[in-house]
Amino acid sequence: MNEPLSLVPALLAGVLLGAIFFGGLWWTIRQGVSSQWVALWFLGSLLLRMCIVLFGFYFVSGGDWQRLLTCLLGFIVARLVVTRITRGVEQPGPLAQEGSHAS
Repeated sequence: MNEPLSLVPALLAGVLLGAIFFGGLWWTIRQGVSSQWVALWFLGSLLLRMCIVLFGFYFVSGGDWQRLLTCLLGFIVARLVVTRITRGVEQPGPLAQEGSHAS
């Protein structure tokens, strides 16, 4: 198999891991700010997202630095995509009113 083509699954896995991580972060912020237990939301989400991503990177890389680097590239691409998608979404609650004039 051609070497660049063998890295495509690692790139796609990186995009998926990034979407899970940054999508989960966005969801946590939306849920956490209106929760009674904000710190528990953020800490629990961080631990869960980090465990998923670290296990995913370990599994995808298989000890090969090229697959690990390609997976990281996909992760960064997902960050850019999720940031762009969620940029225009209105925040719920009182933070939407306070932050709307700051943009």
